[in-house]
Amino acid sequence: MLQLIDRRPSSRGKSAVNRERFLRRYKSHIQAAVQRMVGERKLADMERGGEVRVPKKDISEPSFGFGHGGDREFVLPGNREYVSGDRIPRPQGGGGGGSSNHAGEGESEDAFVFSLSRDEFMQIFFNDLELPHLARTEFGRVEQRTSIRAGFTKSGVPANLAIVRTLRQSLARRIALGGSLARELEMLEAEFAVAVAVGESQRAAEIHAQLERLLRRRGDLPFIEEPDLRYRNRAWRPEPIARAVMFCLMDVSASMDEDKKDLAKRFFTLLYLFLTRKYGEVDLVFIRHTDDAEEVDEETFFHDTRSGGTVVFSALDLAEKIRAERYARGWNVYVAQASDGDAFGADPARSARFLREKLLPATRYYAYLELAAPQLGDHSSALWAEYERVAEATDNLAMKRASQRDEIYPVFRELFRKGAQ
Repeated sequence: MLQLIDRRPSSRGKSAVNRERFLRRYKSHIQAAVQRMVGERKLADMERGGEVRVPKKDISEPSFGFGHGGDREFVLPGNREYVSGDRIPRPQGGGGGGSSNHAGEGESEDAFVFSLSRDEFMQIFFNDLELPHLARTEFGRVEQRTSIRAGFTKSGVPANLAIVRTLRQSLARRIALGGSLARELEMLEAEFAVAVAVGESQRAAEIHAQLERLLRRRGDLPFIEEPDLRYRNRAWRPEPIARAVMFCLMDVSASMDEDKKDLAKRFFTLLYLFLTRKYGEVDLVFIRHTDDAEEVDEETFFHDTRSGGTVVFSALDLAEKIRAERYARGWNVYVAQASDGDAFGADPARSARFLREKLLPATRYYAYLELAAPQLGDHSSALWAEYERVAEATDNLAMKRASQRDEIYPVFRELFRKGAQ
């Protein structure tokens, strides 16, 4: 019988390789579990990893077993309740015994729990999403340095020793130094042969002594000397960072209640998390408006209350001024606007015209989210109707409606789905 025993130690990255293989193999199950987690957890915890519960039946694999064949004899212990031919009643509650999950008694737990890291969770979370017009990404000022290979140097630390290049230098040196010795040896050997042929023993002895000295010199050539050492050299190369600015525009008039503001915050947060995965630097600009607009901080943007009517044009005009003053060059501009669509008079048409002529040409992508009341359904507002005409003529304006929390994530995925733009 041949027995093979593998005594090689496990590689350092074996666990990581197995983890990636598991993620690829059960990708659909993990994606479904992540989507359930998104619906259950708070937005503030969205970036954390989490535990994915996969049903045991979904990860079970087929196996081969030996069937029952031939004549087999069993000896079973007797009992005091049943005799041959009796029918045994089915246990109440569906409990069959032998199962550790206690099916039918309370809540059962998934048989397999897999912990996702933060990076793995975010990768699956945004797996099939993409930024539109990413090919036109602009680069800003140089801030990031990347280490690149820059040839070899004669000094360095032992960890950077280039063995192949060092041996090559050593071989070249020994060939160069040994070449002159080889030519001198060849000449002395010829003279030694002549001296022996003519019978000059004293002359032959002198030449033989010189030959031995040259042979010792050639044998004493060191295998590696200090000048042979070569070390891998690396240099820092500056690289531009792709930067983006995200404008958050929100109507904070009386018609925008706390539920609508909560929906807007969830949408803004999803877009911000997505941009941070695509750009090295992301700036946030918060603009709130009623009948006039102002730039505020995040706390004031989401929690401070104001009263007044709704003039969307004021927010668009302020966003364009800020963009022209602070983000005119080297920035990729994204705008997310949340409103209930309550705009009156000439403001919707004026806002749509300003958006088409001024803001959209300088914007990578403009996402408009209309927060309608659930009872209104697909009722179109005046602002929606005007924006819709602009969207038909451009390719960087997207519009969606939402009225409940569970609609925010599907709306976001639809806006940034790969191939949708």
